[in-house]
Amino acid sequence: MGSWPFRVLVYGFLLMLAIYVLFPFAWMLSTAAKTESEALAIPPTWIPKEPTLDSVIGIWVRKNFALYFFNSTVISLATAILSVFFGSLAGYGFSRFQLPGKRVLIGFFLATQMLPGVLLVGPYFKVLTATGLYDTRTGLVIAFLTICLPFATWTMKGFIDGVPLEMDEAALVDGCNRLGVFFRIILPVLGPGMVASVLFSFLLAWGDLLWALCLTTSEEMMTVTLGIARTVGEFRIIWPMLMAGSLLGGLPAILLYLFLQRFLVTGLTAGALKE
Repeated sequence: MGSWPFRVLVYGFLLMLAIYVLFPFAWMLSTAAKTESEALAIPPTWIPKEPTLDSVIGIWVRKNFALYFFNSTVISLATAILSVFFGSLAGYGFSRFQLPGKRVLIGFFLATQMLPGVLLVGPYFKVLTATGLYDTRTGLVIAFLTICLPFATWTMKGFIDGVPLEMDEAALVDGCNRLGVFFRIILPVLGPGMVASVLFSFLLAWGDLLWALCLTTSEEMMTVTLGIARTVGEFRIIWPMLMAGSLLGGLPAILLYLFLQRFLVTGLTAGALKE
């Protein structure tokens, strides 16, 4: 299996896979650097004849993209932080305490991940409207927590299961209460699991379109994905501007994943196993 024909086959497959994955980004970058007339030209040009940044500047000037970025950043960070915090507490409870109906409850947590988000939009619309949280960042954060919190709880529980129970007992003997054990003993060793939960929650909230579309109406509450979607007009699509917005909108998520991917893999694998 280690012969050169096998290696050539493997590397050839990986090369084709890389081209398949990276080609859309290369085409988006090429289109964003074109003029509108060149973007619509047939046959298409692979490399812009006269590269320009007009589409990048235009998406910031014609659309309030800075506000969209601010909204997406606040909503995504709040969702990620709250998911990890409450998910860690819930995971600690599931891991360390013998609760009545614990298996049923944690199984219910897993079952909620099977529900498509579109089924929850209607109920959340009514709840947020009744509580005055419709068209607010707080309302969106609460909605995203519905999806992210069960995942964070499962991940953190699996990771806490791998922490020896003797560490808890030693801290209790030394005078710590349960919250002290959690914050001083358990939380410091949950780094990879926390990164996995933060990354999952942040990317889910950042890339969402359906919930932002249904649970917001005003320009002030629009997110990046919603702002990009609304660049598509009824009779006209400015493709360079659309591609520029898509690249700018995807850049934070791509950079975050590239910097944290090692911790993500560690957190997911550690959280999936119990020693």
